[in-house]
Amino acid sequence: MNETSAREVVVTALGDVAPEIDVDTLDPGTSLRNGADLDSMDFLAYVAAVSDALGVDIPEDDYDRLDTLTGAVAYVVEVSPG
Repeated sequence: MNETSAREVVVTALGDVAPEIDVDTLDPGTSLRNGADLDSMDFLAYVAAVSDALGVDIPEDDYDRLDTLTGAVAYVVEVSPG
């Protein structure tokens, strides 16, 4: 998967969980949990949405890699099947 497609996966998952977050103005390096005020339950729902979209399990040890848009996109590119 390329970065553009990976960003779509991440943005869609985030939008489904927290539509109040404007990803167009969000600094891609900002923590979603701290800087964008995504609470822990919403963060878990976002990780689950990314996992479902990819059809892969995301281990808990990798959750921190999904905490920024930049990190999440890189992670999705890395783990996406095919």
